[in-house]
Amino acid sequence: MLGVDPGFQFAGYGVIKKEGGKTVAIDYGYLKLPPTRTLSVRTEMFYNFFRDKIITHSVTHLSLETPFLGKNAQNFLKLGYLRGILYLLASQYKLELFEFAPREVKAAVTGYGGASKEQVARVVGQLFPTLAKQDKHDVTDALAVTLCGVWQNSSLLAQLR
Repeated sequence: MLGVDPGFQFAGYGVIKKEGGKTVAIDYGYLKLPPTRTLSVRTEMFYNFFRDKIITHSVTHLSLETPFLGKNAQNFLKLGYLRGILYLLASQYKLELFEFAPREVKAAVTGYGGASKEQVARVVGQLFPTLAKQDKHDVTDALAVTLCGVWQNSSLLAQLR
């Protein structure tokens, strides 16, 4: 399963699978999109990057967090472009797509829907001890979304084993 925390500066991602009954993070990190490039170039970079992740890891499921408007409607609109690309990739590669509200992801990972990004990062770090300490919450947020997708879908657990 691939989980993505899309953003036009940094897009976090995590890929997890089941190995011997354990959930293992096989790839994680972030894509840095250069702010000096045009929006169309950055969306192409985003598409190509995640297409390659899907192909490389034979991804079958995609997990996303539902967006919230926040204070800047323009940023919300641009985030929609990236989400549209992920929907397109899900369709092109026949991925099963799961979406979760931010509170739902936090509750699944920490047990509390109002948890801070730091609390989510701490729990993700405890679940994956080999995970290097991440400076970017984009990465731990993406792994949390990925875990939520796995844990909330019992039929998926059987498929990932």
